[in-house]
Amino acid sequence: MSAEPSLHHTDVASDAPSGSGAAEKASGNGPEPSQRNRRNRRGRRRRGRRPGRTADNAKADEAPTAEKAAGEGAPKPSDVAARNRHGNPPAAGGNKNSPASMPRTKRRGGRRTAEAEPQPKLRTVRETSAGGLVLADLDAPFDDMTAALIGRVDRRGRTMWSLPKGHIETGETAEQTAMREVAEETGISGTVVAPLGKIDYWFVSEGRRIHKTVHHYLLRFTGGELSDDDYEVSEVAWVPLSELPRKLTYSDERRLARMAESVIADLRSDPSRLAQSEASCIRTEPNDYEKAAAARNERRNEPPPPVKARRRRRRPRRPANGDS
Repeated sequence: MSAEPSLHHTDVASDAPSGSGAAEKASGNGPEPSQRNRRNRRGRRRRGRRPGRTADNAKADEAPTAEKAAGEGAPKPSDVAARNRHGNPPAAGGNKNSPASMPRTKRRGGRRTAEAEPQPKLRTVRETSAGGLVLADLDAPFDDMTAALIGRVDRRGRTMWSLPKGHIETGETAEQTAMREVAEETGISGTVVAPLGKIDYWFVSEGRRIHKTVHHYLLRFTGGELSDDDYEVSEVAWVPLSELPRKLTYSDERRLARMAESVIADLRSDPSRLAQSEASCIRTEPNDYEKAAAARNERRNEPPPPVKARRRRRRPRRPANGDS
């Protein structure tokens, strides 16, 4: 009786892996674990798998494929990136964290617009003037003394009360300028008795930045009548000396009005001193300061000299490595 072959015969050769890999595994010479991991990563990159992909992103990538199978064309990646680049929200299947979905920002180093260009620097001009405080009666009590003021109307229609004054002209002393300006702006004449002081201030006019210095003098009224015939003057008036600090518009001139009371008191206390001060103010020859001031006043309306363009110096080109 012959023995029947076993139906559950195990084939040792069939269980062993086939190919060169099997031989290498059997011999123990297979690839290292680091090499296998590197190959697996390459395979995932080829198949489009990226680290950090979630299941929602994977489903979103499969949505266009389903739409294409249903007969609708899937949007191209370039169209989705263009929509995201122009500020549109990402599509339903797009990745919100992708570079294409980020909003576009302006580059900082772009060209400057016309509004951002720096304004041209204002031209600075120096002007020197002289004026005075004219008293109707220098020998009267303080409560009865009156002074001549002029009023000018500003751009807002307000009357600005101030002392008469004007620019020093060629060949004039500051005292002569003060007497001339008083006669032109008020219509009355006077003689200089004593200096009161000088004030200076800054203002902008006709595209120029002006630094103005004004020398003030105390004058004695000698004749004439108040008149506002000058085109720069809108009103003239005799104002009590005690009311000048409230009447004058500018604070510097109000300070001079307060100083005038002490100067008058010193001059009236000694008659010889009054005569000596009045005689010293009668000058006919201008000094160097007044000559320079008159020259600056003449040049104040001249156009500024043209500014020469600065040439940029080019640095010598450095030779590249290896050049002789």
